[in-house]
Parts: sequence; structure tokens; C-alpha cells
Amino acid sequence: MLLRQGAQRLALISESPRLDAELLLAQALGVGRTWLLTHAEDTATPLTYRDWIERRAAGEPLAYIVGFKDFWTLRLAVTAAVLVPRPETELLVERALARVDHPTARIVDLGTGSGAIALALAAERPQWQVTATDASAPALAVARANALALGLMHVELLHGSWFAPLAGRHFDTIVSNPPYIAGDDPALAHPALQREPQAALTPGGDGMAALQTIIETAPRHLTRHGWLLLEHGAGQADEVTRRLVARGFHHVTSRRDLAGHERVTEAQWPFD
Repeated sequence: MLLRQGAQRLALISESPRLDAELLLAQALGVGRTWLLTHAEDTATPLTYRDWIERRAAGEPLAYIVGFKDFWTLRLAVTAAVLVPRPETELLVERALARVDHPTARIVDLGTGSGAIALALAAERPQWQVTATDASAPALAVARANALALGLMHVELLHGSWFAPLAGRHFDTIVSNPPYIAGDDPALAHPALQREPQAALTPGGDGMAALQTIIETAPRHLTRHGWLLLEHGAGQADEVTRRLVARGFHHVTSRRDLAGHERVTEAQWPFD
């Protein structure tokens, strides 16, 4: 009854109302989903669960309500100061791991938010020198808390927009999931997206401003054979490729996420 009622309440806002209801009830009770599925109907409805169902029904992202989101192999704390990490962004982690074979590579994650990309890379490659930047001090505080909780305090976290805190520094790989949604995209009207930090979702205009800034500036911070890996919108691969080639990058390739969308484009700065 509890789960059925919760799922019915969330049917209009969530693509997975039953799963959301299960996760909220399990978290409210402090139990796992396996236990919940066999005992839920014998449990008194916690007031917390009722409140969380209403918050979710109003459009608040599930991760903000429970306070965490699983990403790669990590459980990350999230607040309304950061974007909720998406599964498709794991492709950026996967491609960075595939592209970089130097045991002590220098990596920077631009616009780190919760720290998802930087911390996933640091967890997989403890010897890498991982740096992350973000223009939002509240977002950087979330990333620092995650680094501490995960025992990854060797990750360098710097406050500033894109490359601003990195003057004179060079990296073997630059990764970024910048804001790329066009300012007039109807998706921004979705209740869940309206709760997330808008500056991390859209730069306005055609959505290309942040991507162009990174593409233009990255060569000044890459080693001669370094890689730039960018997440972008499903329909932006051709334009991102064009701009990378125009800037002088080589070996430009777009990679598809699990949904089949061209989601990450990677490019190498030439040797000469």
C-alpha cells in the first residue's frame, strides 16, 4: 500500500515512480530495498517518507531529497548547489581512463560541481595528479566534502572559472562537462531541472559559449600530445567537432552514450 500510493503520487513527475518511492521509503526507514520489498506493508508510514513523497511530487530531484547520488563506483553527497550527476557522464570518465596511459598523468576537471568526474578518476588511478576547478564556492564545498568522505583528499580543488586558477599550468588531459543546454530549450522548464543550478545547465544563447571558451583556451594548458574530452548535448557533436578542428586539434572523435547519443567528443593537441 505504501509503495503503491507513493508511486501513484509520483506518476506525473517521475519516469520511474515505483523505484523513486522504493528508494525514498528505504532511506526514510534506514533499510535496504531488499528488506523493504518484503516488509514495507508491515511498516508504519514514516512522516519523513510522506514529506519526501510530496517534495518529489513537486519536482525536487530524488538525489537532493535523500542527499546523495551514486556515480561510477562512488556514492556522492549532493545538494542544490550542484548538478545531480548523470549516468551519461560516466562515459567521460570511461574515455579519460582509456585515453591516458601515463602512470602519473596530470588531469584537470573543469567545472567539477560535486566532484564526480575528478573523484572517479582519482579513485581509479590513485597515482594521477588530479585537479578540479569550479566558479561556485558552494559547489566546491560539496566536492571537498565528497573528497574527504571518500579518502581522496589528494585531489586538488581550486575556486575559479574554468582555467582562471590554472595560470601557467599544463595537463596531459582536460575533461569537462560544462553547461551546454541552449537558453531557449524547453527542457529547462522541467520541474526537476528548475531546481538545479541554472548556471551549471545553460550558458544561454545556443548553448555553445562554455564549450567554445574551453576549446579556445585549452591548448594553452595542454601538453604537446594532451587530450581534451568534452561532454555536450546529443545534437552538438558536429558543431563541437567543427570548432575543435578549426582550433587546430587532431584525432577528433565523438563517442556515443548507452542511449546511442553522441555525448563525448575527444581531441588531441598536436605534437608540433
